[in-house]
Amino acid sequence: MAVTIKDIARIANVSIATVSKVINGKDSDLSEKTIENVKRIIEEENYSPNSLARSMITKKTKTIGLIIPDVSNPFFTDLTRGAEDIANKRGYSIFYCNTDDDLDKEIRYINNLIEKQVDGIALSGAIVRDKRRERNININVPIVSLDREVYFKGIQGNIEVDNFNGAYEAVNYLIEIGHKSILFLSGQLDIRPSKKRLEGYKKALKDNDIPFDEDLVIVGEFSSDFGYKIMNEMQLKDDTKAIFCGNDLIAIGAMNALKEKGKRIPGDVSIVGFDDIYISSLVNPRLTTVMQPSYDIGYKAVERLIDIIEKKDSANKEVKIQTKLIIRESTSKRA
Repeated sequence: MAVTIKDIARIANVSIATVSKVINGKDSDLSEKTIENVKRIIEEENYSPNSLARSMITKKTKTIGLIIPDVSNPFFTDLTRGAEDIANKRGYSIFYCNTDDDLDKEIRYINNLIEKQVDGIALSGAIVRDKRRERNININVPIVSLDREVYFKGIQGNIEVDNFNGAYEAVNYLIEIGHKSILFLSGQLDIRPSKKRLEGYKKALKDNDIPFDEDLVIVGEFSSDFGYKIMNEMQLKDDTKAIFCGNDLIAIGAMNALKEKGKRIPGDVSIVGFDDIYISSLVNPRLTTVMQPSYDIGYKAVERLIDIIEKKDSANKEVKIQTKLIIRESTSKRA
């Protein structure tokens, strides 16, 4: 016969309310001795709280949803790991959802998560948005967004990366080592990170008295296929010997195409990426890139979400995460 919370209370010689406080982590008014005694008996008796019964009492399921747009992108893999680590630390379980950058799929997942009675949702939105449609959807749980714009009514926090400064620092570095004509291979400009990276690119040029040339900005997708295709098809101008890429996947694709065309990196072309995914330090040459701490983004997003759920949130619900330029072997001074 399964052990009940009543049995644990009887063995520990405490009230059922006291055992419940220990189980739910609301034991700040209990002595350390009592807490340790109850935990020891729970372990000895192999007691497992009934999550359904507990949720009926607390109105919480201790579950959250994490919605990401592209599980195949290593950036989101690391982000997910950070989210899971803090969720486990705080006693929550995560439902993972991959939208393939599809808003319809994203909305279906949100509805499914609400049906499962999650306590909150951490959301990195699909690229293409629909403000009117999103604002007409009733979401009764808190949502924390991750960097990209979303327009649902339940948004109560946002984790934003300083994409502007990251791009500015990267392009400024290329200028410092002698490059004046810098090609920018960008992902889709529908999302805030891409817009901010373009702004940072333009500002670095302006601050160094270099005219902006719209022909040097090519917009595509955040994929290695895009980087490879563009570099395979286009002929760089004689004075363009540096490329800034919207993410590391674009950069790696571009590097592969250039090497196939007999170009030396960085001898003929310097390349900078954005993200610092794990493979960036494994390619040859190792990629100079802007590091945005993907693990920390997932960690802080879910930490902020749980604080909101548990009403521990501060007035500051906007968290900005700084980037860092990582200089490796894919860049060098212009000859």
